[in-house]
Order: sequence, then structure tokens, then C-alpha cells
Amino acid sequence: MKKLTLSIIVAALVHGSSFGSSAVTGQVTIENVQVRTTEHGHVVLLKAEGKVIPVFVDPTVALSIHGALSGEKTARPLSHDLMHTILTTMNAKVTQVVITMRGSTYFGALSVATKETTKVFDSRSSDAIALAIHFKAPILVGRDLLDSAGISMKEQGGAETL
Repeated sequence: MKKLTLSIIVAALVHGSSFGSSAVTGQVTIENVQVRTTEHGHVVLLKAEGKVIPVFVDPTVALSIHGALSGEKTARPLSHDLMHTILTTMNAKVTQVVITMRGSTYFGALSVATKETTKVFDSRSSDAIALAIHFKAPILVGRDLLDSAGISMKEQGGAETL
């Protein structure tokens, strides 16, 4: 995993306390998810429309998301691997995840479908993101969340910076 510049950390912390709640009015599909390691911990970057939304996660969730993105397996299954196996065995799947924010906390709404029904479960945003990646399900955020929490990316010398 690559190092992330301190600028995103500072921007996330500065903006973090002023984010408003996010009702999913106009939904935006996340185009890309990356996991980075910083001097302040692990961060998942949700990319859409030239912006990133940073979500700080614990090391185990970072490892799980990184493994799901890269196809790398751990020696033993992690919690998200286990949930993927359980749901798949029961003919259920994650169909989408919606990330919102209340106060300065991200929330995940995890939609799980079977042949008979679809249920939505409240979850930590990081767990919802991990399961969405395992199931290749779309991750959605509200336009207002992208506008308030998203940090603009700039193209500099062929590389994206924040």
C-alpha cells in the first residue's frame, strides 16, 4: 500500500467536523476505491467525479478491502471473507451499499438480496464498503455528501494529487 500525503489527512480532519448530514438525494456511484496507509492510520479513498471521500479504517478492515481489491488472500479468512462465504452459500448477495454521514460519522446501508426479498442493514461504512467490493456491488453516496466531504483531485505531471 502506498503512502498518502499529509494534505488529505489535514483536509479530512479540518472538514470532518463541519460535514453536514447526508440524505441521499442525488446519488453518485463511486468509480474507484483505494486503500492507503498514512502516518495517521489507514484510509479508504472513495473516488467519484474528480473528488475523493476519505474514510479512516482500522488495519484489519484496510487489509480486507485491499485483499478484495487486489485478489490477494490471507492465510485465514477475515470477517468479510467469512460473511461473503456465508451469504453466497445461502444464495444471498450484497446488491448495493449507500454511504451517508451524520455528524462526523459515516454510516453504511448494506442491501442484501435473496430470491425472495431484499433487506437493508445498518452497518459501519467500512464493513459495507468491504462487502460491496467482495460482491462487486455498487457503492453510492449522495451528491451533497460528495460535495461537502469530497476533496478535489488535481492532475500534476500525469499523477493525481489531492
